[in-house]
Amino acid sequence: MKIIVDDLEGHAIAKLLAEHMQDMQSTSPPESVHALDIEALKASEITFWSAWEGGDLLGCGALKEISPLAGEIKSMRTAVNHHRKGVASNLVQTIIETSRERGYEQLFLETGSMIEFEAARLLYTRFGFSQCPPFSTYKEDSNSVFMMLQL
Repeated sequence: MKIIVDDLEGHAIAKLLAEHMQDMQSTSPPESVHALDIEALKASEITFWSAWEGGDLLGCGALKEISPLAGEIKSMRTAVNHHRKGVASNLVQTIIETSRERGYEQLFLETGSMIEFEAARLLYTRFGFSQCPPFSTYKEDSNSVFMMLQL
């Protein structure tokens, strides 16, 4: 598995992110969908990675700087045909390592509270994330779980 910083220009990544957005919109009410579209992911405060095996796109994830001391995981997605291969774990590890290199003290994320997001919550818990109050511009939302890792 090769993880690279991605420029978000390829067809495969555009398709995966469109699937991600469609899935988020089908499982969460509109006001609780916090996924970023491809243009928003190109912002200067966001680093975006994709994971590849040969020519196959396995998944993606991003790190958004929310302050000089804190980052947020965004747009974590594993391609349907590549579940249970360690894709998400490798991407989370990359994001945690980069956060430490940047000197962040905290790494945050928001994920869904519904059953469809249980695997994601378990993944983050295995990496040491724990639930926290809403952060940055988020507000309390029964459809969201907010998590934080002290780095």
